[in-house]
Amino acid sequence: MSLPFMKLGTLALRTLSKPIATRLKKQAAINPRFRTAIMAIAQANHRFTTTIQRRIYAHDTHVQIRPLDEERAVQVAGDLIGELFVFTVAGAVVIFEVQRSARSEAKKEETRKKEIEVMRQRDENLAKQMELLEHKLVELEKAIKAQALADSQTKEVKRANSSS
Repeated sequence: MSLPFMKLGTLALRTLSKPIATRLKKQAAINPRFRTAIMAIAQANHRFTTTIQRRIYAHDTHVQIRPLDEERAVQVAGDLIGELFVFTVAGAVVIFEVQRSARSEAKKEETRKKEIEVMRQRDENLAKQMELLEHKLVELEKAIKAQALADSQTKEVKRANSSS
């Protein structure tokens, strides 16, 4: 019963993270202190991605990379922060789901172990009962043979007495 609610909750969390990320991007562009801090991040990201792209396409990597203008840097940094937020939320949801699944599997495994232990105990009890029944059967066979021997001796004595 809780499984559909958990799935719906995680889906809702992921869905809500996108508008929150958009809001974060807008706030990052408006706040002056945050704006100056993220510009450095945006410029570093720009240098990194440009260098990687130049290496991939076999272009010269020792060329001076022009910095982004202020508005473009703020926009790139805002996008980066928004994507990072969405990625973090999605990663947290995945980790939560994996842990929940692992706990569920551990409970199932524990239940299986208990069931196996119950079956093992029942098997041992049945083996003991079987051994006891085999022992009783041997005793009964001995008693029947003894009774048959006694009956045959009694018949011989009666025959011997009746012939005399």
